[in-house]
Amino acid sequence: DILLIVKDSSNEDKYLKKMEAAEYQLRVREPDFHEHRMFRTKEKDVHIHIFSEGSPEIDRYLLFRNRLRNNEVERIMYEQLKINLAKSNWSDMNEYADAKTKFIEQIIELAKKEEGSA
Repeated sequence: DILLIVKDSSNEDKYLKKMEAAEYQLRVREPDFHEHRMFRTKEKDVHIHIFSEGSPEIDRYLLFRNRLRNNEVERIMYEQLKINLAKSNWSDMNEYADAKTKFIEQIIELAKKEEGSA
């Protein structure tokens, strides 16, 4: 996953054609969730999440990333979770994303607590 921060993610005119020219497909448009957009490759092996500058989700994504970078056990747990989830046939990608949510939220909470005690 890649996090891309733009001035205003709702202004797709600024980046949509460039993303499509680079062969990324717009897969998620969530105006009610911090104007989140998600693109992916045709092979589904790269996901680019786009948020506007100042979105609180940016900090959450970075907390999660940094925690996994620095904690091998949790990184392996997340990897195994994703491998196991990939074996299922999902009727839509939201179900897959929802299946990861509990683990992700736990990691973010651990990272916040650790950050607060540092």
